[in-house]
Amino acid sequence: MKKDNNQANKNSVIPDGRDIEFSEELADQEDKMAQERSREADARAKNQ
Repeated sequence: MKKDNNQANKNSVIPDGRDIEFSEELADQEDKMAQERSREADARAKNQ
């Protein structure tokens, strides 16, 4: 069973090493705005 959990964790880690779980169905407007701010901040950080 532990092997299955490890595989699931590998699939949820994005290339920059952050482990993020997000459900679009459960997201409210504030969640969506926070995601946009996060994407913008990531883009600024990568450009520096």
